[in-house]
Amino acid sequence: MEVFAEHGYESATISQITERAGVSRGLISYYFAAKQDLLETILGRYLDGLLSLFADLDPHDDPDYLLAAVIDRTLQSAASGLAGQRLLLCLMVQPSIRTVYADVERSRAAAMEAAEEWLRAVFARRGADDPAVEEVMLRSVLEGAIFKLAVYEHRYPLTAIRARLYDLYGLSEPGPLPLPADTFGGHRHLRYLPEEE
Repeated sequence: MEVFAEHGYESATISQITERAGVSRGLISYYFAAKQDLLETILGRYLDGLLSLFADLDPHDDPDYLLAAVIDRTLQSAASGLAGQRLLLCLMVQPSIRTVYADVERSRAAAMEAAEEWLRAVFARRGADDPAVEEVMLRSVLEGAIFKLAVYEHRYPLTAIRARLYDLYGLSEPGPLPLPADTFGGHRHLRYLPEEE
């Protein structure tokens, strides 16, 4: 994934990928007939990981508990896998990869629709007028937070954003969660400052 992100999907070569991975070209070629097959596998594993975040939650639990778990697990997953998340964001904005990503999504359409319906059911149980819009809205807000976290990392106020999401959805005060510390409080502006590299 790193080579694709650094060089772009079209420019990345199998030789660069095998060199970075420390494996022989023959080994990669044995498992992946083409570069697109390798990318599809990488993106598929990413989606599978996202879908598995909530697999152990009982859909009959309290809907507030479930919504809080979605928020917490999503933010915690993004924070703990930030390097991979950053690379994936780079890949997803490349025009040549959008169709590959769409193909991977289609191959997991049933699981993705089930996850969407699960979250919509949570919103319905919470009394939402339009659970489908609430599901899309939450995903959009979380994806925006993940993007900003990937860009600003330790400056992004992830703990404060989590608390604000809890407040937005009328959830009880969030308990402790091992999220990375941020330096936002000292600056109060979210900008990239080159001297912080």
